[in-house]
Amino acid sequence: MKTFVSSVIMLLAIGGGVCAQTAPDAAELTKLLNDFLAGASRNDPAVHESFWADDLIYTRSAGRRVNKEEILRDVRHAPPPKPTDPKTVYTAEDIRIQLYGDTAIVAFRLVSTTEAQGTKYVANLLNSGTFLKRNGKWQVVNWQSTRMPRTEEESKRELADADAAFQQALATADVARLTALTDAGFVWTRGTAQMNRTQLLDDLSAGRLKYVKPDAAKSNVSVYGETAVVRGEWPSPNVGRYTLTFINQGGAWRAIAMHSSQ
Repeated sequence: MKTFVSSVIMLLAIGGGVCAQTAPDAAELTKLLNDFLAGASRNDPAVHESFWADDLIYTRSAGRRVNKEEILRDVRHAPPPKPTDPKTVYTAEDIRIQLYGDTAIVAFRLVSTTEAQGTKYVANLLNSGTFLKRNGKWQVVNWQSTRMPRTEEESKRELADADAAFQQALATADVARLTALTDAGFVWTRGTAQMNRTQLLDDLSAGRLKYVKPDAAKSNVSVYGETAVVRGEWPSPNVGRYTLTFINQGGAWRAIAMHSSQ
């Protein structure tokens, strides 16, 4: 649920300037979007109620089409944010507003910067929305979002940071940070034994697990779209190898599985 609500916010966030417009409605649309962002960041259902038209058609970047009722249901049922939840800042670039009487098209490139326990992730999406002015009020009747692919170099830099943060959190028994950096289904296979995330966090909290960071200079990152694999080695005397699998969730890389041997 939280992921969906975050996606709604991300697709509509707007910052920066608007291309030169002579029509006064351009300023009103800019304020409307900025006011929506402020309210959506608070997960305010009233803001969603006002922003979306009742006949909304909204196509998400993940390929799912939803309407206003579905958006409001997810917003209203979203759990309150926790202090350890990732925090995201949204800005917009290359913004264009085209006016056609009582219809307006707003298009921009959304830059989403998410910080989770000291690690930052950046995602770019191309968004376009259709606003219709009815009885003097602008509302969104259609919204479309397309996620822009990262370059391989961008992904590798992000993954190197994610791997370093994961190894540091594991070595220092930083449970809060490790929770943010791993998927709920994370499994660590050590030889023939397996440990899920709950067991891992419990053992770290209780001091039953001691971990030595691997040699960062010997790590190797391979990217396969929204999935990536990091391969590395531990230095002497704890000689061994590991394979750490990450998946991209809403612009953030999270570890989902690790295999290790010594």
